[in-house]
Amino acid sequence: MANDTDYDLIIVGGGMVGASLACALANQPLRIAIIEAVPYKSSKQPSYDDRAIALSFGTRRIFDGMGLWPGIAKHTTAIKRIHVSDQGRFGFARLDNQQENVDALGYVITARDLGKALVDQLDQLTNLTLLSPAKLTDLKLGRDHATAMIERDGKSEAITASLIVAADGGNSAVRQQLDIRTTDHDYNQTAIVANITTEYPHQHVAYERFTKYGPLALLPMDDNRCSLVWTHDPNESERILGLSDEEFLKELQPCFGKRLGNFLKTGKRSSYPLKLVKAQEQVRNRLALIGNAAHTLHPIAGQGFNLGLRDVATLAQIVSDASQQNSDIGNLDILEDYAQWRTRDHRQVIGFTNTLVSTFSNQFPPLALARNVGLLATDIVPPLKHTIAK
Repeated sequence: MANDTDYDLIIVGGGMVGASLACALANQPLRIAIIEAVPYKSSKQPSYDDRAIALSFGTRRIFDGMGLWPGIAKHTTAIKRIHVSDQGRFGFARLDNQQENVDALGYVITARDLGKALVDQLDQLTNLTLLSPAKLTDLKLGRDHATAMIERDGKSEAITASLIVAADGGNSAVRQQLDIRTTDHDYNQTAIVANITTEYPHQHVAYERFTKYGPLALLPMDDNRCSLVWTHDPNESERILGLSDEEFLKELQPCFGKRLGNFLKTGKRSSYPLKLVKAQEQVRNRLALIGNAAHTLHPIAGQGFNLGLRDVATLAQIVSDASQQNSDIGNLDILEDYAQWRTRDHRQVIGFTNTLVSTFSNQFPPLALARNVGLLATDIVPPLKHTIAK
């Protein structure tokens, strides 16, 4: 591996996915840099706000392998059961951690707490340089190395590396600068997110309820709060955000029902449009895309970050193996192994997510009847239930 570059690997984006990759490579003899536009440890880091993140059991295993799970676990709320229903119809399905022989079906943590656990680990890495705040202004992928132009402290500078990893989110500057095209699908839906306090304790149950506008999810959190993701008509989002807290809860209540009693309190509300964005290229010579820079999903199944962390785990393994063999970690042949390993997972999760959205957002009566029968079948047929849970 060449040593005539400033770094072996440069990660563009210091959010949860980019930070996780740096942590995953902590024990490798690699010189790593992170370029992050937001000041380090700033509360304005968009990846580290109060939104809830659903972590799958597989994600727990990845973090455990990285030695991070003990620090993360203390901030999580376990999902013991999942209840799925269709508003105004008879269908429902239930998943239970005991039936699946796992400690939990998943875990909920705020992005802020997860970000803090990752940043605490970054502070201990001796092979990491944080370039923050710094803005990527240009990127050139050469045959033997890549050159990133950054601006910080009012000055422009060039830094080189064997490999550039784009972890800079759904509006990836790396994608734009390299003219990497995407396949986009607008779901014509908006997600309204908030934290809700309920009358009855959630008892570690996550709820997914399908309404005429789309899915409504409530995930269990600490202090008897639930994280709300309410899919709605984009034309209604501004009106809903403008409601008083009391009016908002009054409108939300009949969509969910009274399984948790009355909604008592809501935190700050925000919204974002829902669309699928998939990069048409996962790798180039000297470049790999991970996380939302490679794929942005509908939140219906809570798989976005989990899919991105599997990108991290795979790329870290590929890079580690290449480094140990003294191979060029930015060589296209090596990076194509990463792309090949990830293609099937990407395709399956995106396909599963799109199927859920199209099936449960359609109010056509025969389809509504079929999906409710399907929910009941899931609830009473153990092999089908195990497959969905997995």
